Order: sequence, then C-alpha cells, then structure tokens
Amino acid sequence: MKKNVGTNLIALVVGVLFVFGVCGAGIAADPIKIGVAGPHSGDLASYGIPTTRAAELVAAEVNAKGGILGRKIELLIEDDVCKPEIATNTATKLLSAKADVVVGHICSGATKAALGIYKDSKIICMSPSATNPGLTQSGDYPNFYRTIASDDAQAKLDVEFALNTLKLKKIAVIHDKGDYGKGFAEFAKKFLEESGKAEVVLYEGITPGAMDYSAIVQKIKRSKAEAVIYGGYHPEASKIVTQMRKKKMKTAFISDDGVKDDTFIKVAGEFAEGVYASGPKDTSANPLSISAVEAHKTKYKEDHGAFYINAYSAMLALVNAIEKAGSTDYEALSKALKTELVETPIGKIRFDDRGDAIGAGFSVYQVQKGKYVELK
Repeated sequence: MKKNVGTNLIALVVGVLFVFGVCGAGIAADPIKIGVAGPHSGDLASYGIPTTRAAELVAAEVNAKGGILGRKIELLIEDDVCKPEIATNTATKLLSAKADVVVGHICSGATKAALGIYKDSKIICMSPSATNPGLTQSGDYPNFYRTIASDDAQAKLDVEFALNTLKLKKIAVIHDKGDYGKGFAEFAKKFLEESGKAEVVLYEGITPGAMDYSAIVQKIKRSKAEAVIYGGYHPEASKIVTQMRKKKMKTAFISDDGVKDDTFIKVAGEFAEGVYASGPKDTSANPLSISAVEAHKTKYKEDHGAFYINAYSAMLALVNAIEKAGSTDYEALSKALKTELVETPIGKIRFDDRGDAIGAGFSVYQVQKGKYVELK
C-alpha cells in the first residue's frame, strides 16, 4: 500500500506540474493582437486594402521567425468604410477583441472619431495615411502616431509648387468639407494668401458622393482660375477633372495624397493626364521598400497601391517598439516609439513627442502616360 501511495503521489505531482507547465506555456504564448482598421469595402477600399495586406505580410514574416517576445501576431481586421460613425463601432469591436495596438485608421475623419475610444483604453493607434494636422498638433491624442507627414506640410509643398514652379497667379481652392479635405484646403488658402504672390479667386466646398459637379466646374471657369487646388479623395476628383476636361478647360489640377492613387487614374482615364498630386516621397530605392513591394507582388499578383509602404513601416515600427519595450504596456510602448530608431521602407525613423514620424515627407507627382511620376 505504501508503495502504491508513493507512486500515486509522484504521478499526481507530475500531473499537476504538467498541467501548470502547459497552462503557463499557454499564457506566455498568448498572441499579440494587432487591430487593422480602415476601408475594406466601398469607394475608398483602395486605400484600406493595401494596409491590410502590409499587416498580413509583416505578421507572417515575424511569426515565421518565432513571433515577438516568443508570442505570435494575431491580426484583428475591421472595416470602417472611412466613415466616422462606423469607425467608432470599429474601435469598440477591436477593444472587445482585446487588441493590444492598432494599425489605422486610414481617413482622417474616421481616425479622429475612433481615437478617443482608444485613448480611454490606453491603446496605441498608428496610421499610415491620416494626415490631418490636429491629430498630432492638438495634443488631444497622445496615443496617436503616424508614418506620414501632415496636411500642413503637403499643402505648403503644393502651394510652393503652384507659385514657384508653375508660376500661377489665380487659383481656386475647393474641398469635400471633410476633416481631411477641408483641413488641407484651409492650409492651402492660408499659405496662398500669406505668399502675396497669387489671388484665391474661389474658395468653396462640394458635396461628396454627388453624381454631377457641373456647378462647381462652371464656377471655376467663371473665376478664370489658372489652377484648382483640391482637398479630398479620388472619387470626387475624378468626376471634377473629367467634367473640366470635357468642357475643354486647361486649368491645372493640383491635389493631395487622397488623389495620388492609381484608382484615380483608372476612373478618370485619359482626363487624368497632367494632373498633379502630392504624396509620400518615393522610397522605392530603399532595400526594405524593394523587399516589401516584391513580397506583395509574390503573394497578391498585383501592384501594392496607396499607403502600402507607410503601412508596412507602421507595422515594423510597432513590432520594434514591442520588442524594445519588452511588452505591450502603453507607457513602455510610448517611450520606445519616441526613443528607438527603426529601419523601415520609408527610411530609418522614430517619432517626435507629438507622434509624427521624423523622416517622413511628401513629393509632388504628375500623371504622365497613365502613371504617377515623382517630380524632382
């Protein structure tokens, strides 16, 4: 009996240790959950899908090497259709699913709507594309970071291009009334007026989603503007440009990174030719950028699309921060993002105290023979 009791006791201890060992390993191996929020359907899906794919590729590469801190990455993908009222629900869903950090959102309005929810739960949110200056400059969202420069920077670049390169004197500034488009347009108007070199002959908002923009096109024509600076996204821009060109208007069209997308060219067709748009600097010669682009082509058999490189960089920045911080703790991550340099497809970056990527910038592009070409 004593022998059996001893044997049973040993077996019990071994069993308990095994259970605790397995459970302990299970706890240690819980995945790091990264939310991916943006438009994955609708007119602006071409902005959101590249970010999802960037997240998938980085996650797969990191997981193949054993994960972060011995933990695999699990992606939580949610569609906000670039609409503020849906973005709040998207953020709530990601919190319910226990996201540790979030890549996204994509559109500035949707990002702003979701940020307060993440802030209250101390969740880092990093966008590859939300350029509204107030997202970082207001100080309201210390949990927000981005791998793209802000609209004041690209508005200034576009205005300087219009004044100093194109030598324009009469400019119409129009926008789509949204946080992104109107914010960009307000800065463009401000910089134009401060320059003293040109007259803003028209400043007006349009209604997004309209089928016809002949009224604003007629106003542009009557204003005798030499150029339009437009703040907004490609669906409206393509319609406005098309209607302008059909009326034989040679007015230059200058826009933002919401238009610097191949979908604009596909929709506007021949009328896209000659259009100018600012967008993230071309970093295609960067070895990490080359690798990221090749990985996309290998898996998805097509070009990567807008903000893919910035999203890939955001994923790498978050992975690096988690590794350096040794956890997903909010304060530790915040410190790592602001102090630790990381090599990305957009260059070696870290983030300033506001959350803007040091090293990110814009260039002006022009549609030439059906493709956006960076102007040096």
